Amino acid sequence: MKLRNLWTPLVMLSAAATSPGALAADPQVDVRTSAGTIRIELYPEKAPKTVENFLQYLKDGHYNGTVFHRVIPGFMIQGGGMTPDMTQKKTRKPVPIESKNGLKNDIGWLAMARTSDPNSATSQFFVNLAANGFLNYPGQDGNGYTVFGKVVDGMDVVNKIAAVPTGNKGGHQNVPQQPVVIESMTVVGGK
Repeated sequence: MKLRNLWTPLVMLSAAATSPGALAADPQVDVRTSAGTIRIELYPEKAPKTVENFLQYLKDGHYNGTVFHRVIPGFMIQGGGMTPDMTQKKTRKPVPIESKNGLKNDIGWLAMARTSDPNSATSQFFVNLAANGFLNYPGQDGNGYTVFGKVVDGMDVVNKIAAVPTGNKGGHQNVPQQPVVIESMTVVGGK
């Protein structure tokens, strides 16, 4: 009887230690923009190459001074690759697609932007403003888009960015008329 009483708490402790959120926290990043700060959480266990790529661009200072250059209300905001004058920054080689990871393009979730080539994602990412199920694996092209993180604080800032007036600039559409600048990105927690 005594062994049984001791065993129950150990089983409960073991279950708690392996449940999501009980292990070391996933990395969190503060994205300080001219519109306010957004905190995102990254999921390296679900998209290891994508998260490693994103964090390397962050460490290199690549994102500092880039803008959210594509804003489509009800769809997404995209940034991480263009300067305020719409010059594309130099990038490293693309990262392989990791869209089969079970994460979804839902409101507040981050995914990698890419061309029609599924393995073309470099530094640009987007935040979903809606449940964009058509971007999930397999998507319309058989590949979908790699989801790798989510907004955990600052959706009000995301929505503020989504509401800025946009127009055409330098051959691009849906460009904020007043640049929304990513001033800095800082890792603030997690492993």
